[in-house]
Amino acid sequence: MARRHRRSREETDINITPMLDVVFIMLIFFIVTTSFVKETGIEVNRPSAATAEKKERGNILIGIRETGEIYMNKQQIDIRAVRANVERSLAENPEGQVVIVADKGSKTGVFIEVMDQARLAGAVVSVAAEQQ
Repeated sequence: MARRHRRSREETDINITPMLDVVFIMLIFFIVTTSFVKETGIEVNRPSAATAEKKERGNILIGIRETGEIYMNKQQIDIRAVRANVERSLAENPEGQVVIVADKGSKTGVFIEVMDQARLAGAVVSVAAEQQ
């Protein structure tokens, strides 16, 4: 009689190892497939354009404020650091493109300098605008 009681106790134990394996595999799947949104780190008033197109892929974003301040990866950078930062970003993501997000009131000279530095780094440059 003691033997029967022991067997029933062993059979009632639930093995949760396979369930934990499935949970960890699902966690890894969701982490790998998640896409992260990159931002310039500043709020700008973009100009509108009738020919504006929506870009689906995450790119290298450079923001220019109305005051002429330049931001990349939520940090203010100097115009001389734009080329090095773009080169570093292109090394991480060779297919990335530079998107310049400039405020309506930003100066054209700063915009041209940023675009020139990005092109010298070997990047394809686009300009962000609001769709009309």
